[in-house]
Amino acid sequence: MDWDKLRIFHAVADAGSLTHAGEALGLSQSAVSRQIRGLEESLNVTLFHRHARGLILTEQGELLFDATRAMSQRLEAAVARIRDSREEVFGELRVTTTTGFGSLWLAPRLPKLYARHPDLKIDLMLEERVLDLPMREADVAIRMKEPSQADLVRKRLMSVNMRLYATPGYLEARGRPQTPDDLHEHRLICMNTGTAQVSAGASFVRELLSHDVENTLTVNNYFGVLQATLNGLGIGVLPDYVVHDFANLERVLPELESAVIPVFLAYPEELRHSKRVAAFRDFVTEEIFDFRRRAREGEDA
Repeated sequence: MDWDKLRIFHAVADAGSLTHAGEALGLSQSAVSRQIRGLEESLNVTLFHRHARGLILTEQGELLFDATRAMSQRLEAAVARIRDSREEVFGELRVTTTTGFGSLWLAPRLPKLYARHPDLKIDLMLEERVLDLPMREADVAIRMKEPSQADLVRKRLMSVNMRLYATPGYLEARGRPQTPDDLHEHRLICMNTGTAQVSAGASFVRELLSHDVENTLTVNNYFGVLQATLNGLGIGVLPDYVVHDFANLERVLPELESAVIPVFLAYPEELRHSKRVAAFRDFVTEEIFDFRRRAREGEDA
């Protein structure tokens, strides 16, 4: 099979347009069209449905696109491993984690990593969906549960609990709840239980709402919960790692917290010797160690 035609097919399928694929490949639209037509003739199938708004893959086209996508991902992995044979740490590292952990804990610490490895490029993908590491949707993941996929190197980083927090100003104005039933008199700021999140967090919110809480503000990520809490809108349900970077938050009803949420770092077995991955892993491990030390010092104080 003609590898060049497959490369052009993959670009067209990815872009959904002959024109956009041609621009990405540096080819004219007519040249791209000829290559696609030649591939269809060699396979004796139709790969695209053509209409005025662009191109849609046929069933046979979807099968071929799945194959070329897997080939592309494997090639990217091979290139990364070749580049990682050098001594320096450089190039792109695709990191995926949840919106809350990525925006509230990881991103504020990345300047230290860039200062240490200025040629490293981080592509930070923040979403609740679990990306497929063996299929190279990302290079490294920080997840709020132990990964179940095979062929992954995994390391437990720490544990997280969801807890209740508010600003001193809010508590002075509205009073400090002494029992869970006192939450009835307050606004609870939390993730919507129907939003994608760790099950322990959703269960904790449902438990709190059972105390006849009528006034709520629900947000679809913890960054929004934090901002509303910092601005004195009510009592926020937040992961405990947040408060160490926001000292103006006070814990409310300290006897209440969610079940333990384990935090794991994982990456594909084939990237075990990657210097980019090792640099990121070591950096996060050091930051977690420092975070734990400061948390213990704060509790002792």
